[in-house]
Amino acid sequence: MPLLGPSPVQSPRFRAFGPKQIHAIAKRFPLSAEQVKTVELISQVLPFRVNEYALSELVDWESVPDDPMFRMVFPQRGMLAPEDERLLETASSTGDRQAVAAAVKEIRGRLNPHPSGQLELNVPRLDGSPVPGLQHKYRETVLYFPSQGQTCHSYCTYCFRWAQFVGDADLRFAAPGPEPLIRYLGEHPEVHDVLVTGGDPMIMGSDRLSNHLEPLLAVDSVRTIRIGTKSLAYWPYRFVSDKDADDALRLFERVTASGRTLAVMAHFTHPRELGTEVVAKALSRIRATGAVVYCQAPLIGRINDDAQTWNSLWQAELAQGTVPYYMFVERDTGPYDYFKVPLAKAAEVFRTAYRALPGLARTVRGPVMSATSGKVLVDGVEESAGARYFQLRMLQARDPALVGRPFRAHYSPTAAWVDELEPVPDTPADIAAAVWGGTHRQLLAEGSQP
Repeated sequence: MPLLGPSPVQSPRFRAFGPKQIHAIAKRFPLSAEQVKTVELISQVLPFRVNEYALSELVDWESVPDDPMFRMVFPQRGMLAPEDERLLETASSTGDRQAVAAAVKEIRGRLNPHPSGQLELNVPRLDGSPVPGLQHKYRETVLYFPSQGQTCHSYCTYCFRWAQFVGDADLRFAAPGPEPLIRYLGEHPEVHDVLVTGGDPMIMGSDRLSNHLEPLLAVDSVRTIRIGTKSLAYWPYRFVSDKDADDALRLFERVTASGRTLAVMAHFTHPRELGTEVVAKALSRIRATGAVVYCQAPLIGRINDDAQTWNSLWQAELAQGTVPYYMFVERDTGPYDYFKVPLAKAAEVFRTAYRALPGLARTVRGPVMSATSGKVLVDGVEESAGARYFQLRMLQARDPALVGRPFRAHYSPTAAWVDELEPVPDTPADIAAAVWGGTHRQLLAEGSQP
């Protein structure tokens, strides 16, 4: 399938800005002295990185500090707990680097850097040893973290993988090369889906990306290759006019020509990210290679926690020929308390946005929690005998026997994660054990089904 012709879009030079450049950013854009101070403080714990495209095309500077894109890329007061802010400020005021480093490590340890059992339960083994840079949570899918792809064009303040970006090797998933992955796949033919993720694999040059993807084409059991990326939102020039944009798309063509499905898992959080000429061109060129673009994002408080934003987002995705796929619930990590949305509100936002969609956009599923047990869908709220319940369902699970199984939990107006819910007494024991583990044992012993 031939690539589209030369793009009329002129590519700017990619340049990233971090905490050390915050004063230079403030000279060009209306950042207050307090906002500069906030970035300098909070970015010692949470990663900060932004680029020219995000600054010039995505942030509405007339609406700062309430602009959702501003909140997505600039750390804010309140993203750390008040006591942690005080600890960090006190340590920073001393000028003692060791004191600051100790405070930062202590605070990060409280932010649940690897939620849902990623380190304890997801890391597979070869010859009795952990395989670096791999996660295997679901039977048919392996996640692969190439070491050169563990950064992004810009960082989202809510990112559940923030621990990948803070420079701590103990917190980071990274594979130096594909050889252990290929060996592991050879021993696990049940795996037919490899998700290349990060970070962002599309931060890599096309030659390096090819070195990680091409070996997968020699593994017959792998039928789907997925690339998780935020680049379409934060740097769409990667697919249009960067110097190796055509090389990347030719690589995509080789994958699809091999008979595999290539799925670009695009992370669009707000409809503004779909509103530029260059992102439309990028999506068109990707689709011309035979790849399919699926779109997913979390529901984030203070950024996209209303039905109109989600309806506009899904409509824009459909108009660009992509597939609306998932609305996730913000994971319990990082600045979770700042961004979390109660499940009751999440269910209402989804229902209200969904019912106004055309049929072809109703491919989207949500709200979904990527919990330790698997993907738990909040199907809605029901009333029975004067009581209210959440209707839940396992969309995916560590234990394949649980997939598709419905169950219920008592309604809570404030719960924002499955651990905060109480299962009903007739919850099947295998689901209760998977979802809630050792908690609620007394309740389940009294009323659960065998």
